[in-house]
Amino acid sequence: MQLGCDGIFVGSGIFHSGDPAKRARAIVQAVTHHNNPNMLAEVSEDIGAPMVGLTIDENLKGGRLASRGW
Repeated sequence: MQLGCDGIFVGSGIFHSGDPAKRARAIVQAVTHHNNPNMLAEVSEDIGAPMVGLTIDENLKGGRLASRGW
């Protein structure tokens, strides 16, 4: 925002979080008040669990890298 950005990208992780609506409101407030640390701290509290990631191991189809090429 400080560099003049006119938008942000919010990935699908918001929809897989514990409380998507609350997280969306927090993101909007955080972008709006990006230069207000007190507001950032306030909107970051109690926004639900984040999206759960995948454990990357040999049992995951495709493994760590795509199975193509050499």
